[in-house]
Amino acid sequence: MRLTLLIGLAALAAVLAVASLLAGEVWFSPGQVLRALTSSPPNLTRLVVLDIRLPRTLLALMIGAILGLSGAALQGLLRNPLAEPGLLGVSSGASLGAVIAIYYGFAGVVGWAAPVFALTGALITAGAALLLSRGGATLALILAGAAISAIAAAGIELALNFAPSPYAAYQITTWLMGSLADRNWDHVRLAAPFIVAGGVLLLLSARALDVLALGETQAESLGVDVGRTRLLILFGTALGVGGATAVAGAIGFVGLVAPHLVRPLVGHRPSRVLVPAALVGAVIVLLADIITRLVHIGPELKLGVLISLIGAPFFLWLVLHVQRRTAA
Repeated sequence: MRLTLLIGLAALAAVLAVASLLAGEVWFSPGQVLRALTSSPPNLTRLVVLDIRLPRTLLALMIGAILGLSGAALQGLLRNPLAEPGLLGVSSGASLGAVIAIYYGFAGVVGWAAPVFALTGALITAGAALLLSRGGATLALILAGAAISAIAAAGIELALNFAPSPYAAYQITTWLMGSLADRNWDHVRLAAPFIVAGGVLLLLSARALDVLALGETQAESLGVDVGRTRLLILFGTALGVGGATAVAGAIGFVGLVAPHLVRPLVGHRPSRVLVPAALVGAVIVLLADIITRLVHIGPELKLGVLISLIGAPFFLWLVLHVQRRTAA
């Protein structure tokens, strides 16, 4: 069952990746795309496919996968169905880092300033959450993450309030909406190492997550180093989600939704959820990115906005579902 699910999700992601190369203001046929990928003479189709749509497609795959994977790992670590990267302040910290780069004009001088600041912000907030919760249980980590997330959000609002110019405020707002428009190979090269490294660290925690499902005390009695596992997952999330946010801006709800879509199909062992959740995350972001290119209502619909429109009702349903199950 699990192997069939993995093959099906991988096939769906591949189909959507091909559709992503075809879709846009100008639609290409599969033959045109194939010729653009295999022929050497430069032409307009080859330029659009190789330099615009292919990097965007790869980023959608990587970003969706790391968001889904980190959400599944955090839900297993915290044993909380509502856990996702934003809960620990990683997404907010990355967004604040990018906002600082935009606010002080670094992004206008150096193109990679905003991504680097975003990645730094993610690592700092994850480290702060870990330090503040040191010696405490899972609840302490959640509370520390919520506090840091609130501080980062306040910093973003402060920057918007005192934006030095309308253009800076527009840049900040656009970044916070999340988008893959106008991304290129430089963004792929910047994000890929951090996303891959973060994903590897999260996958290494699979066995420990299964044991942690029994509780921290029982896990320690069975030889699991809970502190090391927590560090592994937090650092992996900071690297992966920080790299994703660094190039795409704030994209929420994928880390929350993806694990819940696959968990009923693979059972409730956390390790079994990780890879399917990554594939579902990739499918969600790819599909949403294709839709943003097909909806023509003025300016391009931002990726983060579209996913939030879908994810927010799901989040509400999840809260009500958990409440009913707890009451029962």
